[in-house]
Amino acid sequence: MPIVAHSGLPTFRTLAEAGQPVLSAQDALTQDIRELHIGLLNMMPDAALKVTEQQFIRLVGGSNAIVQLYVHPFTVPGLERSAEARAWIEEYYEPFDKLREEGLDALIVTGANVSNPDLADEPFWEPLGEVMAWADEHVTSTLCSCLATHAMVQQRYGVRRRRLLNKRWGVFPHRVVDDTHPLLLDTNSRFDVPHSRWNAVSSRELREAGVRVLIESLDGDFHMGTSADGIRTVYLQGHPEYDRVSLLKEFKREVDLYLAGEVVGAPPLPDHYLTPGAARFAWDHVDRAGRAVEAGHPVPAFPEAALSGELDNTWTDTGKAIFNNWLGLVYRLTDHERGVPFMSGVDPDDPLASL
Repeated sequence: MPIVAHSGLPTFRTLAEAGQPVLSAQDALTQDIRELHIGLLNMMPDAALKVTEQQFIRLVGGSNAIVQLYVHPFTVPGLERSAEARAWIEEYYEPFDKLREEGLDALIVTGANVSNPDLADEPFWEPLGEVMAWADEHVTSTLCSCLATHAMVQQRYGVRRRRLLNKRWGVFPHRVVDDTHPLLLDTNSRFDVPHSRWNAVSSRELREAGVRVLIESLDGDFHMGTSADGIRTVYLQGHPEYDRVSLLKEFKREVDLYLAGEVVGAPPLPDHYLTPGAARFAWDHVDRAGRAVEAGHPVPAFPEAALSGELDNTWTDTGKAIFNNWLGLVYRLTDHERGVPFMSGVDPDDPLASL
């Protein structure tokens, strides 16, 4: 069923124009269909704030459950914002206190940019912990993305992420390592997932802490797992929500920083992302642009349009399937009254046993 455009958030209109089923709030009232209310805690920096809304709401809207889907974006204090971003949040985002009072069925927590080696030193650390502590008691399932996963496994299990020598970014092959979990129903056993990070938590540490690991890359890098009960918290280290061009735009930002002299050395290409011909074309541009800067000549424009045509999307279908399964489980485990995480008769320590 479609996303319900229950507010003036422009993302609803953008998705509708792209062909995503979106139902007006007025039309939603005429249907006698159950609702699911999903919180979207968006902690992304200003440049990615709006596109992250679109990416996650689009994945939520791909659910096959017969339900009206209401997505409620909000954020937490402690994140540096421009005046423009603050105005956007003030106009279109909802206060956490309001959502806490009204209740949510599910919660998505995005990643964030950080500036401290220890996540506990980030200004958003305590507000995020407050949201998650409430969600543990009042939300059927919370899905954490990348940095949110790193923060939560540190808070809950004492597992600290480690700094990598090189940035882990690109599109990497993955495989299911626990095909008995209903989150993985009707998914491929092997598929790709984008990653973009300088830090990592390992499958070994998470297993030892009690996390149920479901998906790893072929070289053993953790991608997806759940809390021990199988549903209360879903942890993602990769980015199934990414658009086909997300890594390309990130590469462009890295190139711009290099050409502006803000970083030393040209950035590497994202792994397994560009075709061989596109990779050579991208390297040629970086070389020509770098030499133009050295000579004081005009810098050629980044060939984004040309490179976009050389990209494949090999992850979205599996991402949609997993989100569909996730929301289906939330639908089956959540009482009809929001704020009541599990139906009567369901063991909160092993909720999946009733399915």
